[in-house]
Amino acid sequence: MANEQSISRSPGFAEHAYWALATDQLIGQLVTSATGLSSLEAASRRAKFGRNALTLGSGGSAMAVFVRQFRSPLVLILVFAAAVSGFVGEGHEAAIIGAIVLASCILSFTQEYGASRAMEALQERISRKATVLRDGFERMIDVEDIVPGDMVCLSAGNLIPVDGVILESRDFNVSESVLTGETFPVVKSAGRTAPEASIAQRTNAVFTGTSVRSGTAKVLAVATGPQTEFASIAEALERRIPETEFAHGIRMFGYLMTEIMFAIVIMVFFANVMFDRPLIESLLFSLALAVGLTPELLPAIISVTLARGARTMAASGVIVRRLDAIENLGSMDLLCTDKTGTLTEGVIHLDGSFDVEGNASKEVLLWARLNAILQTGLKNPLDEAIANALPGQEDLSGFTKIDEIPYDFVRKRLSVAVREGMGDRILITKGAVQNVLDACAFMQGANGLKSLGSEERQAIDERFRRWSAQGYRVLGLATRRFQNNASFGRDDETAMVFAGFLLFLDPPKEGVRETLSALADRGIGVKVISGDNRYVAAHLAEAVGLRPDRIMTGQDLSKLTKNGLLASVRNTDLFVEIDPNQKERIVEALRRSGHVVGYLGDGINDAPALHEADIGISVDTAVDVAREAADIILLKRDLGILVRGVDDGRKTFANTMKYISITTSANFGNMISMAAASLYLPFLPLLAKQILLNNFLSDVPALAIAGDNVDADQLRRPRHWDIRFVRRFMVSFGLVSSLFDFATFAFLLLVVHATAATFQTAWFIESVLTELAIVLVVRTHKKLWRSRPSRLLAGLTLGIGAITLAIPFAPFAGWFGFVPLAGPVLAGLLAITVLYVLVSEVTKTWLFDHGGRGKRRRNAMRPLERRPAKQIGPAL
Repeated sequence: MANEQSISRSPGFAEHAYWALATDQLIGQLVTSATGLSSLEAASRRAKFGRNALTLGSGGSAMAVFVRQFRSPLVLILVFAAAVSGFVGEGHEAAIIGAIVLASCILSFTQEYGASRAMEALQERISRKATVLRDGFERMIDVEDIVPGDMVCLSAGNLIPVDGVILESRDFNVSESVLTGETFPVVKSAGRTAPEASIAQRTNAVFTGTSVRSGTAKVLAVATGPQTEFASIAEALERRIPETEFAHGIRMFGYLMTEIMFAIVIMVFFANVMFDRPLIESLLFSLALAVGLTPELLPAIISVTLARGARTMAASGVIVRRLDAIENLGSMDLLCTDKTGTLTEGVIHLDGSFDVEGNASKEVLLWARLNAILQTGLKNPLDEAIANALPGQEDLSGFTKIDEIPYDFVRKRLSVAVREGMGDRILITKGAVQNVLDACAFMQGANGLKSLGSEERQAIDERFRRWSAQGYRVLGLATRRFQNNASFGRDDETAMVFAGFLLFLDPPKEGVRETLSALADRGIGVKVISGDNRYVAAHLAEAVGLRPDRIMTGQDLSKLTKNGLLASVRNTDLFVEIDPNQKERIVEALRRSGHVVGYLGDGINDAPALHEADIGISVDTAVDVAREAADIILLKRDLGILVRGVDDGRKTFANTMKYISITTSANFGNMISMAAASLYLPFLPLLAKQILLNNFLSDVPALAIAGDNVDADQLRRPRHWDIRFVRRFMVSFGLVSSLFDFATFAFLLLVVHATAATFQTAWFIESVLTELAIVLVVRTHKKLWRSRPSRLLAGLTLGIGAITLAIPFAPFAGWFGFVPLAGPVLAGLLAITVLYVLVSEVTKTWLFDHGGRGKRRRNAMRPLERRPAKQIGPAL
């Protein structure tokens, strides 16, 4: 009981200034220890405090999703229409309207709920992990399973998963911009701060959602999930990513349809009232027209299409973190990437260790292995290559680690201090050759130590250039001996002895040239942004088919103004020796120049560029901060996977646009014709319930659009939304549809001499058939018979067509006011439908060949709406 009482207070520590408590006191109150919790105790606390997440539930229960369908304004209009019918005594019509409303909501629910469950399953595949002490050992667990009292081990690149206090740290720097807005990292260390200290002043505490820039630390978790500082201001810090170009287009399309809907509904209602038509009948007809004009399934179609696209991409090794990103991926026309693991194999191996004279050196290898194996900071493939080189050839048992100076992106070097036996302390430093040389005053020559003068530095630089031009990644290594130092810091990296070089080889990835060609065939250019030196990058570019002469160094870039960089980036393929802030500048300039930019990165220093890009792409093995900044996660760092992802993104865009095209063609034309006919016919062309049934039946095939086949020619270039082309498409096909509608009216009134019931039945059949036919016409840019729809789409279209023809002869036909039609009448309707399809084919060919070509070319160079940087925060 005492134990539970102590723990129950832990979520309130944020109010009791836990950062001002002594470490022993805080550990006692949390009933934990320096070795962490036991698995049993952690499970108990997990049940008590809940999961470490900002929200307690997931995407919503099935019932919540179902109820949400009835919040649609369109559904509310129908409910209002049913209520009016029931109020005036038309219970039969009210029941029919209610049944159609329910059926439509069930269709929408099954699509949306299935899509949401699919996305939750995909998100689980990329759940974040954290290292904690459990049962006295370091273990990797899901971030959501961390509880108050856990000991969390943090290192560079981690997103901090809890609020807590630092027990141990080493050169620990944290970026807290997500909470404080401060751009520069803050130095954190163990200790105590004043009870009244603000978040920015709590130098001994860390907070959920912030990220580790450098160093290591052990943190005692105090607050998790809803009790964290991040949760308390989550509403203000919520990732507000402006809508994508596609989402903006959808919104503008919605505005367009709403304007048309209101204009027609108001005009039709008042016109019918002026013609002394029954008020309730006129109202119901007008409301039914509103529903018929509106693409009420568009939200569900978009959700299903995106979710299906996400599942398809997942099967290809691409996990979508944000569904809107699928559209951006399809619109991407420029990819920026590092070279390691993308253009190269990514399996780096140590090719040799050499002294200052260029001779093979076992001593340099020994120092390098001590440095790589004993360091505990940011993991990297170079250290792994050193550690795995010639295992067992060097005896390391005589050395004891004393201290460590972690790597950071300013020094670009890493130092480890060791003691050899009972002798001197030795500081071993490795890193970028120039940065290591900057810390050196001597060199280890064949005859002992030698001062490092300008001639010696030039000789080292020439050797470095020669190896780099051969494609080697070259690091420098230096040492310095001390007598009694118990600890070491950056100030000790002076007057060192340059000992030699480490050469690494990472050959071009097999098939990368073909992959780059495949991207080019899809209208996507590739630019390399790398921190490596110009010689290595140029050697690789030539090997994989990029132009090695179009190169810019970080030093050159730093001298350019914003406008100067904008003018230069177009003609540059290789950006080399680049620092993290320059990556962001490059991506920004490329976006300003009119490109839709994707950025592929997996390191701490890639986060700013990932934020800036239109589509941030990372890999499953990336550091937390890079994965959180990305929109797309590759399960394998392979451009071939990305090519398939681009195709899937463009298929998703194409299938979504098909529903837009269908809605803005026959559907729109039929409703306009119906509104016009109501003004001169002595009866309504269709009853309200007939319009709603028409709308319901024509929407059923749309459910198969998400899985429809997409023609290869629609995948060859980036796709963009163009609301002006959509408006032109709608007017063109609407006029064609209305032309044949009036031809149908003439056939029924002048040839058949149809009664009101016969006219409404025939017009209902013709309206549905033309809407079904247009599905097969506008789903492809090719001729109808040259593009095969998916089996489901074809089956549903034909099935609904057959049902439509059979409805007038069904037992329930009278409920809807239908009557059986004679054979000649049906034959005439089918003939009109066939002729309508042929004219629509001609219209489509003209529109795509002439009406949209120039506009699409201009639109392809329009950048996406400007996005501010994405907030770095946990996906809790």
